[in-house]
Amino acid sequence: RSLLFWLLLMTPTMTVALPLARPVAMPIGPGPDRMAAGVARMVGSILEFTRWPTARPVVRMCMAGVVAHGDQLDEISLTNGARIATVALAADEAAPAARCDALYLGSLDPVVRQRLIAAVRGNPVVTIAEDDRDCAGGAMFCLLFAPQTLSFQLNIDAWYRSTDRIDPPVLAVATGGHCQDPRQ
Repeated sequence: RSLLFWLLLMTPTMTVALPLARPVAMPIGPGPDRMAAGVARMVGSILEFTRWPTARPVVRMCMAGVVAHGDQLDEISLTNGARIATVALAADEAAPAARCDALYLGSLDPVVRQRLIAAVRGNPVVTIAEDDRDCAGGAMFCLLFAPQTLSFQLNIDAWYRSTDRIDPPVLAVATGGHCQDPRQ
């Protein structure tokens, strides 16, 4: 009985930890930089469902590395009235958590990427990687680019260790079905 109880208790966590079978994809945006428009929509959607410990009238999005598709990120406005302010972040920034609510990582040396992610770990900072196809670098969200679509992958381990709350609809999309936050 005790074993059955513990297995049932752990079921939501194990369900959340299942690997992503097929990422949900959305069409890229219109205009001359179609991928940047898609990235702005995708990142805006991720931030829309992020709950920081306190309300953010301005979400400070730090951008590090060579960002290929971030030209329209500062044009995002969230339905709660918050706007996005992009901030360039040097790769050798000592304390990015004090300046960032979100960290958007472009193409970076893997060691630098991991150092920046480690510097914000344990703080309410959403991490999004533009150039981490395998989503193994430690960011919470990894953008996946295809010729006509854009999707994302959720790094369950990075999300679970974060202090941000991501609403269940985003978790459900990322895992391909229903998902409940086991931390609540």
